[in-house]
Amino acid sequence: MTDLLNLRSVSSAYGKSQVLWDVAFDLRPGEAATVLGRNGVGKTTLMKTIMGQVKVSGGYIYWRGDEVTAMGPHDRSRAGIGFVPQGRHVFPHLTVTENLEVGLSALNRKGFSGAKKVPEMVFELFPKLTQIANRKAGVLSGGEQQQLAIGRALAGQPSLLLLDEPTEGIQPNIVQQIEDALLRVRTELGVAILIVEQNLDFAWSFADRYFVMQRGRIIKQGKTADDSADAVAHLVHV
Repeated sequence: MTDLLNLRSVSSAYGKSQVLWDVAFDLRPGEAATVLGRNGVGKTTLMKTIMGQVKVSGGYIYWRGDEVTAMGPHDRSRAGIGFVPQGRHVFPHLTVTENLEVGLSALNRKGFSGAKKVPEMVFELFPKLTQIANRKAGVLSGGEQQQLAIGRALAGQPSLLLLDEPTEGIQPNIVQQIEDALLRVRTELGVAILIVEQNLDFAWSFADRYFVMQRGRIIKQGKTADDSADAVAHLVHV
């Protein structure tokens, strides 16, 4: 099976301040992995680099076997990479429906011939979105906004979903709904997931592999089936 995503010795920086150093890993279709580490180690920069929002200063990124190192974020979105950033970044003055429809722009990709409408699966995963379809996103709770942000990314029918701290500040019952939804996204839609997460129990609930970052480097990686969350917790909080 061809890998979906390959990072080869990827480094990136903000100006002259280098944040990522020689990061390398692969993701296969339908696989889920979690990126762990304390604040400031480069996890968000890694996600933005994969999405094309931060330029690569060294190394290479491949998508379905093709090099995309210099490709911009809009083209990566159209290629099948969905991104839910930390803080959700919904459009506050647009309704829930309008926010979801923004995600349809990713369907302007080569080879896509289906109808450009929000898939029913999005509403099945997050039934609340149907109930609040006409509300402005700015008045929603944090949990509702997070469901909307994930739904908007899924509207573009991605092959890979990037999630940066999706449970941050979310009440436990919504966290459980998000966990259930992501499990379905993997098993029923076959979407690969790469998630930055501080909640190790949540990450271990559906991830196949983990990567622990320190000072912009991956210092440990493994399979969640082989190592418990407790076994790597000390590395995450160093």
